[in-house]
Amino acid sequence: MEVIHTTKLADEHRKAIFTLWNTEYPEQLQYKDLNGLNAYISNLPGAKHFLYLENGSILGWAFKFPRESETWFAVILNSSIHKKGIGTLLLDKLKEDESALNGWVVDHDQYFRTNGEAYQSPLNFYLKNHFSIDRTLRLESSQLSAAKIRWQASPIR
Repeated sequence: MEVIHTTKLADEHRKAIFTLWNTEYPEQLQYKDLNGLNAYISNLPGAKHFLYLENGSILGWAFKFPRESETWFAVILNSSIHKKGIGTLLLDKLKEDESALNGWVVDHDQYFRTNGEAYQSPLNFYLKNHFSIDRTLRLESSQLSAAKIRWQASPIR
């Protein structure tokens, strides 16, 4: 087990992330080719990436990036490492040096992955990791219906 922190993803990292993305995320969020993912990543200036590796293979990708004076994040894990504490480990890395994190999370089980399996909402995972739902804002598009979630650091006393 190894976690790599980087601000620049190597080509082999991008290829592994492309496969991870297209395997684990809902089918309607798939990238047709690596160029699509590369375009997405290039629109994340200042991003910090955390890659979770086992035996040299990337099984998790977490990243945070500044957008409109807030820090946003996303996490993707290979299904084989769910419920093993790896997601929480990566979230803790993302929380370092931050006062708040924002993200979008699918909050229903109506989507499917490319293998035909139901995409399980990770909302409960985030709630267990001290995130809250921002009920004032939703992402609704032809591709995605998601709730905004937010983690706020506890004030120092």
